Amino acid sequence: MIRVLQVVNIMDRAGIETMLMNYYRVLDKTKVQFDFLTHRPVQGAYDEEIRALGGKIYYAPRLYPQNYKEYFGYMHKFFEEHREYEIVHSHIDAMSYLPLLAAKKAGIPVRIAHSHSTAIDFDFKWLLKQLFRKKIVKVATNYAACSLEAGRYLFGKKDVKIIYNALNIEKYGYNVQVRDKKRKELNLDGKYVIGHVGRFTKAKNHMFILNVFNKLAEKDQSYFLLLIGKGELMGEVQNYIRAKKLQNRVLILSDRDDVCQLYQAMDLFVFPSKYEGLGMGAVEAQISGLKTIVSDQVPKEVKVSDELEVLKLDENLWIEKIFHTQLEQRKTKYCENYDVKKTVMDLKKYYESLLEKLEK
Repeated sequence: MIRVLQVVNIMDRAGIETMLMNYYRVLDKTKVQFDFLTHRPVQGAYDEEIRALGGKIYYAPRLYPQNYKEYFGYMHKFFEEHREYEIVHSHIDAMSYLPLLAAKKAGIPVRIAHSHSTAIDFDFKWLLKQLFRKKIVKVATNYAACSLEAGRYLFGKKDVKIIYNALNIEKYGYNVQVRDKKRKELNLDGKYVIGHVGRFTKAKNHMFILNVFNKLAEKDQSYFLLLIGKGELMGEVQNYIRAKKLQNRVLILSDRDDVCQLYQAMDLFVFPSKYEGLGMGAVEAQISGLKTIVSDQVPKEVKVSDELEVLKLDENLWIEKIFHTQLEQRKTKYCENYDVKKTVMDLKKYYESLLEKLEK
């Protein structure tokens, strides 16, 4: 059996972590077992399920510059005590440099850096991240990404394995009974529901959504906005909603385990990201049969149906497009590339092939 150490920030309900769980649930665990190294001092939303499935979770120090001495001390001890790992697969973009450097020093033979984005948020670690982005090729042995653009951004011209952010399509398929149930639960009957799923971060561009919705709300009283997610900019979003007196027209739901059902309650999905590694919310929305509008900053791999519309980040364009979008009968859209039942075998073979190369 291959034990793979998956490196993340925290196993909460977010894009990368949900993708890993989608794979983990259907993996043949007699062949491949996932364990998780996180960088938060608290439990994540998926931790209990991981343990129930036979996985282990380890809590490393946070990746703050003032913690680096403590961090490398922890990692040195960790790999000394856990020699069962031949594969370390890191999902924290440029910051993967640090755990992969520790893995290299410990002699871990397969060290995968996985890119999930096409830009780096500007914060106090921005300069360090830019440095680590250049140095990551010195510590990784293999490169993976959720899209070609994400791979090129972090690894340049290196050969990149595209690992699709697969999901259980049956859970996201359109179901009119689920739609009716969720709309009744959320008091959405008679509403034209514009939806968005994503963390409250600069990249997801929530203020753009709110500005567009505010203008639409003036045009038609039936418009309603459903935002699903959590994050550091939620307070800013809530302040805007109060300032514009939209409390009865906007609903924020965070940390949900029924997101696949909440897509059913929507009429239109919007995704105006400033940048994306892929944009899994838009894929999920299309599979659920939703008309979906994304920004031209979202990678082309996000298109899985004819329901997708790509627009520049111009508020007037989005207002006009949404206002004139006609609702049609919804149907599930199947896409093999994102069907975890198909792609899980490819992931298993990928890990096996990396270890086979070591033996030659």
